[in-house]
Amino acid sequence: MALFGLDPHVERHLIADEGEMIVDEVTKHWAALVLPVLELCASLLVLLLTGFFPKDWYWIPILGSIAIAVHALWRILGVQMDRFVITNMRVFRVHGILSQHIATMPIARILDISVHVPIIGRIFHYGHFIFESAAQDQGLREIRYVGSPDQRGLTIQRVIQRSGLRGGGRPLEPVRQPAPQTNPFDQPMRRPVWQTATTTGEQPTRPIEVDPWWRQPPPPTDENDGT
Repeated sequence: MALFGLDPHVERHLIADEGEMIVDEVTKHWAALVLPVLELCASLLVLLLTGFFPKDWYWIPILGSIAIAVHALWRILGVQMDRFVITNMRVFRVHGILSQHIATMPIARILDISVHVPIIGRIFHYGHFIFESAAQDQGLREIRYVGSPDQRGLTIQRVIQRSGLRGGGRPLEPVRQPAPQTNPFDQPMRRPVWQTATTTGEQPTRPIEVDPWWRQPPPPTDENDGT
């Protein structure tokens, strides 16, 4: 629920004509409000000091209390207006109260995502994201106080996977096997075309294959030979 009705309206930064859609809109974890709330409590303690000051100087703790309270409220509003958005094309961060700042990173440039979860973060389920991108000067590097960091990290990985930037790659080409080496003496001998004429005088359509001489059977012998 938006505090004081403030909302950064991240949907107006989407590229609607290209089909960009919000996958996840991440608000700051409540742990980011601990220090501003403690600062607001400190302003009340400073206000109580007015009873210990002379009547001519009572305005000093009052002004100090107001200044601390305004600064604490400003920090609380800053946390409320800080949004981290994951879309099907990019990740971007919108923050700022009076002036709004936008830092964006396309999915194609995300090289690595590191998730740092401190000891207190493991107890209260928050962590910090650190992005490594292909650009040298990047406007989106660290996102602090992200609730359910493991789940958000998996969401980004799914978006990267579905975009085809990882895991798909170019299909491997089949390995070409070398042609088997054959013994030329094992190949059948072919007679020239001019020697393949049949008794009918017709020209044969294909050459006659003849086995080599060492594979041919011995010629028949006449029984009357030698008599």
